[in-house]
Amino acid sequence: MAEHFRIPGHILDAIEAHRQACRDPMAAFFYDLPALAAQGSAMKAALPSGVELYYAIKANSEAAIIDTLAPVVDGLELSSGGEIERACACSTPRPWVLSGPGKLDADMREAMSRGVEAFHVESFGEVARLQAIAASLGHVQPVLVRINPSLPADFSSRLRMAGTATPFGIDEAQLADAVQAVDEASNLTLVGFHVHAMSHQKCEQRHQRLLAFYLERWPEWRALARHPEQVLQLNVGGGIGVNYLQPSEQFDWPGLCRALERCLSTMHEPPLVRFEIGRFLSAFCGYYAVEVLDTKVSHGEGFLVCRGGTHQFRLPAAQGHDHPVIHLPRDPRRSREGERRAWTVVGQLCTPKDVLSRQQALQGVEVGDLLVLPLAGAYGYNISHADFLCHPRPDQIFVSASREGSVPETRAQRRAEPVS
Repeated sequence: MAEHFRIPGHILDAIEAHRQACRDPMAAFFYDLPALAAQGSAMKAALPSGVELYYAIKANSEAAIIDTLAPVVDGLELSSGGEIERACACSTPRPWVLSGPGKLDADMREAMSRGVEAFHVESFGEVARLQAIAASLGHVQPVLVRINPSLPADFSSRLRMAGTATPFGIDEAQLADAVQAVDEASNLTLVGFHVHAMSHQKCEQRHQRLLAFYLERWPEWRALARHPEQVLQLNVGGGIGVNYLQPSEQFDWPGLCRALERCLSTMHEPPLVRFEIGRFLSAFCGYYAVEVLDTKVSHGEGFLVCRGGTHQFRLPAAQGHDHPVIHLPRDPRRSREGERRAWTVVGQLCTPKDVLSRQQALQGVEVGDLLVLPLAGAYGYNISHADFLCHPRPDQIFVSASREGSVPETRAQRRAEPVS
């Protein structure tokens, strides 16, 4: 798998510079901010007219990531009070929405006081709580009702968020009652619907059919409202997957956008469509670099024991895959002459589940070499159990210049510290 990856020169420079500064063996994340901005710009440029791109910051909510994407995207999607703090600290203020189940009253109140664009309401109880808070503030709040629709079986993906029993949204069978509840709430205004049904979707044709299904249902959903002329937004969520196992075969985003444009062009009153993309925006900019501490063979299987592990990069364990691995030897000559064999790459944790990748064919690996795991910019460190065994938290290096500049400009931070 690693042959599909070429680490950019400015990232290699940053890795080497950071390694020289480390007293102990290295485990660190490196983020290519120019590549992140380019990915966001390309995705935004592919959108048809009347379609917006929001960044779902749960994928990676580090300040440098948000600051890089904010000037490119149309807005941000948030799901907690902590994410509100991060989004509102962004150097480029953007519109933002608050979604997700289990919203705290304190978070909803804080969101209103800080100018939230809209809430995605997930239940009848949330409608009632939001109405009470809005009334107490003398505020009229736009909302979208999140729908859990009935879906054809062939629309499924690895992680279903709707079309089955889930904590997310209101069942389509109850949608008329939900719309009525919002319409009768004097301090709430229905402006649209939110449907996020699938995650890890790697098939463009399947996602195209899913969006067409939403748009087919749109007129019926909209007609339920007391004032349908005010119901203009259809938020289709995200769910675009990254192909970690076949990195050269990624989701055809431009193809999806072309199909969506054709579909919208046939509609009499098309909605304003909004995507909330996380993984497919930020995954490609990240690299997790770990140093080999030990090599060993156990019951015939070779292991590379590395600094770090799944407590810092939980993605492979969470996804259940063997992550691509790139070998950066200290001495390239010895690497070319060494034995080529299959290695299982593991970390420092006292559990056999601390596996980053299995059966990786690598040549001449020695203690002190680096292994780099690409596609580490989304749902990697930020979903990890960093305090397990109390190992030090990894450095995060944000590289903001390419090799065209003589020296890469970097910003390093620990997870618990703000970016300066």
